[in-house]
Amino acid sequence: MQKKIARNTVIITTFSLLLSLISLGTVIFHYLEDWTWVQSFYFTIVTITTVGYGDLTPTTDTTRLITALFIIIGVAIGAGIISYYGGNLVKRRIKKRAEK
Repeated sequence: MQKKIARNTVIITTFSLLLSLISLGTVIFHYLEDWTWVQSFYFTIVTITTVGYGDLTPTTDTTRLITALFIIIGVAIGAGIISYYGGNLVKRRIKKRAEK
């Protein structure tokens, strides 16, 4: 029972963190670059995932600096979340094979 509660807490925390990061990025880019909400959300997702299509780019030095920090933080959080869930998936598969 404790494991399930701990796992649910981690799931809620990681997804809340990710949603907060996406929301914050969307709001920041909407106001700093005067982009639409959809463009700001799109740029946030493209930036966090390191895709970087280049169709939207920051136009001021302030926004460029904020984007650089956002990339560092966003990629670190995204990689941490992927690593956590990927590691747990591998552990479960190893455990299943060991039980056979």
